[in-house]
Amino acid sequence: MNYRSADLNLLKVFEALMTEGNVTRAARKLSLTQPTVSNALRRLRETFDDPLFVRSGAGVNPTRRAIELWEPLAPSLHAIRGTLEGERFDALRSTASLSIAMSDYVSSIVVPRLAGQLSTAAPSMQIHAIPNTLVDFDKVLADNKADFAISVYNEEVQRPAFLKSRALWSPDFMCVLRTGHPLARADKIPLKKFLAARHVDVSLVGKTMPTYDLFLHSRGLQRNLVATVNHYHAAYEVVRRSDLIAVLPWSERFEPVRLAGLRRMPVPLDAPPRIIELFWHQRHETSALHQWLKNLLLVLFEQPS
Repeated sequence: MNYRSADLNLLKVFEALMTEGNVTRAARKLSLTQPTVSNALRRLRETFDDPLFVRSGAGVNPTRRAIELWEPLAPSLHAIRGTLEGERFDALRSTASLSIAMSDYVSSIVVPRLAGQLSTAAPSMQIHAIPNTLVDFDKVLADNKADFAISVYNEEVQRPAFLKSRALWSPDFMCVLRTGHPLARADKIPLKKFLAARHVDVSLVGKTMPTYDLFLHSRGLQRNLVATVNHYHAAYEVVRRSDLIAVLPWSERFEPVRLAGLRRMPVPLDAPPRIIELFWHQRHETSALHQWLKNLLLVLFEQPS
């Protein structure tokens, strides 16, 4: 693109398509007709000799070229808007509704603290937790079905270029069993008895094998996993009401009180730490609302360096 001959108004259409992921919503945001936005998209495609956006379900997804363009353009457009208009986002008056994809374990930590902050900082803002899946959870962000995700990334899948993230905290693995369990009498469970015990674990959608089992298999070991559930709360209840034991994430800094009738013990073998990250789509880099909530989440949950 030649700067002297470029129609910079096209960049506003490009930004709207990136942030909205839908031609109709982009037109509404710009107060333009859908044919006008479609025509601008055609001109953008001719200018950059690339489709830039391809249809996906009810919306459009950016091509790799669009993502490459967005990387330098997003902060520049954000700065220009801030200079011309001032920072218009007012948390105290905001009635925005945002969704975060996360497991029930993460939700039990994040939602109470976040809701407490929003009750004073943004009392009319709505936050919705939606179920997280380890398969294509980045697609949930790409399709605008969630504004953020807080999760451990499934490293079996390559991260797409549009996915932005910041590390939050790193939970430990711990062994949980009921206080009256025969193995609860010792300070530490011997490895042989641990592997032979009857286990329950959490298997989230998209994970064929629980994380700790993957670690054991890498060491040539296998435990007696007899049950899986799809919620961490359910795993705690199974352990509380049976002789099954579980290996569950534990975050000393954040953990809610839920160990009544249970004992927490170290696992016989320490697995590599997992990192819970905050994820968002690159399209939100110019959104003052998303930047505000992202910064609040980082203040609340980012691990001190």
